Amino acid sequence: MAGYKIIFEDDSILVVDKPAGMLTVPTPKKERHTLSFLLNAYPGHRLDRETSGLILLARNRQIQQVLMDAFKEKRVKKRYLALVQGKLERKNATISRPVRDNPYSLAKHAITQYRLLEERKGFSVVEVIPFTGRTNQIRIHFKQIGHPLVGERRFAFAKDFPIKFRRTALHCADLEFEHPVTKKEMSFHCDLPMDMQDFLMTHPP
Repeated sequence: MAGYKIIFEDDSILVVDKPAGMLTVPTPKKERHTLSFLLNAYPGHRLDRETSGLILLARNRQIQQVLMDAFKEKRVKKRYLALVQGKLERKNATISRPVRDNPYSLAKHAITQYRLLEERKGFSVVEVIPFTGRTNQIRIHFKQIGHPLVGERRFAFAKDFPIKFRRTALHCADLEFEHPVTKKEMSFHCDLPMDMQDFLMTHPP
């Protein structure tokens, strides 16, 4: 697993490119190799362990609350790139369905918009914009429409699909938000990580 990369930092916030395989915060097992522990910072939101890309963290609890409120009020824009199994029937669509992260949680309404970028043999490359911030929303929504993410193992059976990948093929590529202190509009981008780039190279159109 490659290390994280700090894209931006000041006295209030950090924007970090998180590698796939790294936890954002410790689980009940109290792991130390997590982004929040290593940076001594507080996440304004979370990315799954397997998801790579941009994540916003705060230097202190007060700033963290400001960031969390901004996410809750949908004032932060996130854009993901994903690889999904199969050929999508619709090139542009909005998925509006309840999601449930586990059998014991309540189903919550969620909205995800996607746009087809490219079709390849057996899978599709899509741009994804979540309008709500439910846990595992993107993964669950694409499973619900019959096109789980390439590498998905929790919400779909990988053996049922011919295209294989070592992790869930999901990357947070863009992040836009208002700085919690300066109120300046901030915008960041990070390219696909090498594992997804290599996968696309070995699976040409």
